[in-house]
Amino acid sequence: MKFFTEVEIPDCPWKIDYQSGVMMMGSCFTENIGQKLADLKFNIDLNPFGILYNPVSLANSLRRLMQPRQFIASDLFFDQGSWNSFSHHSRFSGSDRDQVLNTINRQLEQSSLFLKSTRLLVITFGTAWVYEWIQNGQVVANCHKIPAKEFRRYRLTIDEIAKEYNELHTELLKFNPNIKMVFTVSPIRHWKDGAIENQLSKATLLLSINQLIKRPGKDLCYYFPSYEILMDELRDYRFYASDMLHLSDVAADYIYSRFSKIMISEDSLKLSGDVAKIHKAAMHRPFNPTAEEYRKFLLYNLRQIDQLTENFPFLNFKIEKSHFRDEMTRFAAE
Repeated sequence: MKFFTEVEIPDCPWKIDYQSGVMMMGSCFTENIGQKLADLKFNIDLNPFGILYNPVSLANSLRRLMQPRQFIASDLFFDQGSWNSFSHHSRFSGSDRDQVLNTINRQLEQSSLFLKSTRLLVITFGTAWVYEWIQNGQVVANCHKIPAKEFRRYRLTIDEIAKEYNELHTELLKFNPNIKMVFTVSPIRHWKDGAIENQLSKATLLLSINQLIKRPGKDLCYYFPSYEILMDELRDYRFYASDMLHLSDVAADYIYSRFSKIMISEDSLKLSGDVAKIHKAAMHRPFNPTAEEYRKFLLYNLRQIDQLTENFPFLNFKIEKSHFRDEMTRFAAE
């Protein structure tokens, strides 16, 4: 007997593997999945503009990567002791203008090259609501706590989003003929919009993606149902964080498991299991760091790293190896 409804996921014709790059852009749900892939040593470029929620800002960011004109001082604004960019998440903000620009432009250059060669682009839409800065008509990626009266807020239509991404898809294929696109909708609720408006927003995103991938010639696009998995498989508040809006760790792990089985190649999925053991071991904090068992634990994992990197030279365990060696040095000193 089944105690939940299972979402059927069609097979994806393109797979993530350790030999190819994956760019992931979008909402904080993207961060959840992308960070798991990064921890497992996949070649990931994760949110080069920071977390983005609406389709227009995501499209603008991708076009900027295809035409990587550097950001200049006039692209920033100063507010409450911080330099900010309306094209970026606040993690790029800072008190030193030149440092902010250097960080933004260095990431822009790196991610433009990555997009040029990557095989897979994963885009997660968060909301169909956008904020347009009244001063110049720019749809902003982040309001940076500027008063709401400075913006015009409206919801994108299905046709607007579908048209935008139909054109964007054509531009991307000219920039990188080998690129494939995977769309998903974040299951995280935007409660500030209100319950009804949040549902209308999600419905708009879902219908726009459906319109896009069903169009003739759009067989290079795929939809992964992360929203449906949370709504129809998990649908219980125990799968939410304490704010009852974001995903719990258990829910994020479950959706990642569904994602990995569909999106990652069989060989890479098997290898990622071995990588996960190393990552988990590096996160371990011993009850007694002076015990002989801990020394053996450190040595065992260093040998595992050596064995994996000998068989798979593309794996980079620099951080984990440094951690285990530092722990060995500390152990010897005590």
